[in-house]
Amino acid sequence: MEWTMAPSGMAEAAGKVIAGLLEIGREAYYVGGCIRDELLGRPVHDMDLTTSALPEEVMGLFTRCIPTGLEHGTVTVLQDGYSFEVTTYRTESGYADHRRPEHVFFVSDVKEDLRRRDFTINAICCGLDGVLVDPFGGARDLSARLIRCVGSAEERFDEDALRMLRCIRFASVLDFAVAKNTWRGLLRQRDKLAHIAVERVRSETERIIEGPHPWRGLGLLARSGLLSRGKAPFPWTGSILAAAAAILPGIGELQSARLRWALLLHALGQSAASADELLRAWTFPGATRSAVARVLRVREAWDAALASAPEGDGAEEALRR
Repeated sequence: MEWTMAPSGMAEAAGKVIAGLLEIGREAYYVGGCIRDELLGRPVHDMDLTTSALPEEVMGLFTRCIPTGLEHGTVTVLQDGYSFEVTTYRTESGYADHRRPEHVFFVSDVKEDLRRRDFTINAICCGLDGVLVDPFGGARDLSARLIRCVGSAEERFDEDALRMLRCIRFASVLDFAVAKNTWRGLLRQRDKLAHIAVERVRSETERIIEGPHPWRGLGLLARSGLLSRGKAPFPWTGSILAAAAAILPGIGELQSARLRWALLLHALGQSAASADELLRAWTFPGATRSAVARVLRVREAWDAALASAPEGDGAEEALRR
């Protein structure tokens, strides 16, 4: 496969890993996000590989390996200064906590491995010959700019409730639409977000707010009602969040993530003190909380100065006093 969006050194190193697996009679492919981003013309920052080789075979073949997650079939292979997660084809079952599978079974068919993945655009793999293995129409959905679950959306979201936020994050970052059946499945399963750790919810929400199309993500979050169903407090109805999204078209122009959060929390009517409490509950680091609170205190001082100014005085005169 010819890579145009990945660093040449990384692509060459990954190709060596795949070639090594092929030489011992096993199948091996590039898989997931690297294929998605290459097809979209977006920069490829890392490459995951999938193989029919068992983890012990992978570790026996390559001299520099890290047993990242042997119970799930994942070995990190170090090659030419790059690291690659190499995962054995697998199926999963028994998601008791709506997050992690209780049972993992290694299989020999790559299509069965792709079947367990979240969205069609992530369920594509490709070999050294450049031929796509795409049993669920992921390339078609990329062309249609559509986020669609592999198989039943309700089942995918029930298995891992964080996928609902990932759905909105991909739609926001890529500026894609969400397929109707996928959206219906999300709405039916949205209460399951209560099972997901606050840190994971915060991480996905950060990627939405700090991404290239945050207003789109905010609109989808408002329509879904997801965040109010999580473990962290989210004291706004969908209509309030939707109104905030509507008046923040310029949020995407702000390069500073902290300014984006400050602007959003201001639009939602939060004071510096209440914003600090909210961000603490969402497990934001102290530096972020302090920076956002400082911006909001400036806003509060400005509003207070305007409120205390005699009628007809300008803002500069009010602040000068």
